[in-house]
Amino acid sequence: MHRTILGHIKRRLKSFKYAFNGLFYVITTQTNMQIHILTMIIVVVSGFFFKISTTQWLFLVLAIALVLVSEIVNTTIEEIVNFISPEYHKKAGLIKDLGAAFVLLAAIFAIVVGIIIFSPKIFELFS
Repeated sequence: MHRTILGHIKRRLKSFKYAFNGLFYVITTQTNMQIHILTMIIVVVSGFFFKISTTQWLFLVLAIALVLVSEIVNTTIEEIVNFISPEYHKKAGLIKDLGAAFVLLAAIFAIVVGIIIFSPKIFELFS
C-alpha cells in the first residue's frame, strides 16, 4: 500500500513537470503568447490601479485564462499539423487557420471585457 501511494505521488509530480515543460515551451517559442502575457501584466496592474470590483476581477481572470489557454491549444494544433503534414497541404492550412480563429475570438472577448470594465474608469479619471 505504501509503495502504491508513493508511486502515485511520483507520477503526479512527473505529470506536473511535463505540464510546466509545455508551458515553458509555449512561453519561450511563441511570440503571440509573449504578447498575451505582457498584455495580461498591463491589465492586472490596471486592475489594481483602478481598484476594480471582485466581480470585475472574475471576468478579467476568465478572459485572461481563455486567451492564454486558447493560445496553448492553437500551438498544440500547429505542432500536430506540422508533425503530420510537414509539407504544405490545403487542409493542414485550414486546420491551422481554425486554431488561429479560436485565439482571435478569445482575444476579442477579452478586449470587450476590458472595454466594459476599464472604459468607465478611464473616462472618470479624465473628467
